[in-house]
Amino acid sequence: MRRQFFYIPFSLTFLLLLVLFLILGFSFLFFGVVVSAFTKIGFSIGDALLILVLSLLGSGINIPVATLRSDTPAVKDSYIRVFGVVYRVPVRRVTGNETTIAVNVGGAVIPVLISAYLLMKFPSSLLLAGAGVLVVSIITYSVARPIRGIGIATPALVPPLTAALAAILLTSVVQIPDCPVDQCRVVTAYAGGVLGTLIGADLLNLGKIKSLGAPVASIGGAGTFDGIFLSGFIALLLI
Repeated sequence: MRRQFFYIPFSLTFLLLLVLFLILGFSFLFFGVVVSAFTKIGFSIGDALLILVLSLLGSGINIPVATLRSDTPAVKDSYIRVFGVVYRVPVRRVTGNETTIAVNVGGAVIPVLISAYLLMKFPSSLLLAGAGVLVVSIITYSVARPIRGIGIATPALVPPLTAALAAILLTSVVQIPDCPVDQCRVVTAYAGGVLGTLIGADLLNLGKIKSLGAPVASIGGAGTFDGIFLSGFIALLLI
């Protein structure tokens, strides 16, 4: 008689419910940590929730600001869905020779407004925050890559980790009167991560957009939103 030593001691339905519970639990934990961090820098719980929700929803909103004549025709691939599987058809339709420059609400507008708020609320942090922006801009620019049909993309973890390390090192080496270490650290990490990513990835690479054949190039959108969002999240964890 064979003995089975490896088996699930409960039903598949219960296992799926357990997995769902864990996912929801970690989601609520994530939201709780972020909301708690925002409240520590002066936002109310309601404001923190609103910022988080608007950032996530705003990631899908792009505001057109300019139109560039593209050096490469913008193309659009054809796709067919069969039994839930998407297949790419090897036929390309030229959609035009223009690229629309847009600003992403969740990845640019909201983070920049928060950075401005922090810098105005803690003006003594301005010098270190500026240094953090410079460091993150240089590193982000060095790793940013133009992606045909999309725009500029960066590795998601490089900007936030660079911002966090720069903030820790700068606040450890440079002591500024009337600027507590914790306060300067979070402002430097947040502003450095957000503004440094936008400058290093998007603004310094605007000249390359015309050759990518992208119908829309979003500042703070696809390719950089994850880095900006994580920059803010990791910065708040430094408190």
